[in-house]
Amino acid sequence: MRRAPLLLALLLLVLAGCTTRPETTDPKPTGPKPTAGRWQPQPGLAWQWQLSGRLDPTVDVPVYDIDGFENPKSAVADLHHRGRKLICYISTGAWEDFRPDAAKFPKGVLGRGNGWDGERWLDIRRTDVLGPLMAKRMDMCRDKGFQAVEPDNMDGYANRTGFPLTAADQLRYNRLIARLAHDRGLAVGLKNDLDQIPQLVGDFDFAVNEQCAQYDECEALTPFIHAGKAVFHVEYELETRDFCPQSRRLKFSSMLKKYDLGVWRKPC
Repeated sequence: MRRAPLLLALLLLVLAGCTTRPETTDPKPTGPKPTAGRWQPQPGLAWQWQLSGRLDPTVDVPVYDIDGFENPKSAVADLHHRGRKLICYISTGAWEDFRPDAAKFPKGVLGRGNGWDGERWLDIRRTDVLGPLMAKRMDMCRDKGFQAVEPDNMDGYANRTGFPLTAADQLRYNRLIARLAHDRGLAVGLKNDLDQIPQLVGDFDFAVNEQCAQYDECEALTPFIHAGKAVFHVEYELETRDFCPQSRRLKFSSMLKKYDLGVWRKPC
């Protein structure tokens, strides 16, 4: 007469074992890493963009955008002590003959000149070559203590590069650059490339733009503002009275600069 209770007890033990077994069959998450901890610049932040001349760390703004190669870790640390966030400028879409890693780029990925001395467009379709090279540049930015990256020359498909680049090629490459930055805990900005903002605003943390007011293109950047992401903007040939009212309305971080991007600035 005790057989039934015994069988019931055994059945309960088996079921208990099934419910406590480790869940080894579920795959580990493979999606993007959490954004917690990564800097997210908000609309309206004042900034300084200096890519030439001796670095002046005394400009009273919360954000500095400086050359990643030419500024040592000590300069980044000094700006941190002054309460600044740092954006690391690197070129990801063009080769520069004056960079220390220039010899690592095979000749086959070098295209036409992009209008600047010593620079040539890159064949961004060759992600097998460019991916590892750009990853090392991102490592440099991270290791020096930068919070973000400004990858330049991100619109080769819209220029005469010497390669038959398509919009799809550019989207694929730009998203690769964004992933490389995010994998290292760095925020990343979309440089120009206005036509692809609707597709890329979700992949990038802010925008950097040159001369949208001069060419009547600033409205194209507003998806970043609507997403709560900063638009860092400069003009070179206008007067501040010609673009600052619109910039303030759009909540852009705007200023007038000279083409050499030295110390001088005239903010809105």
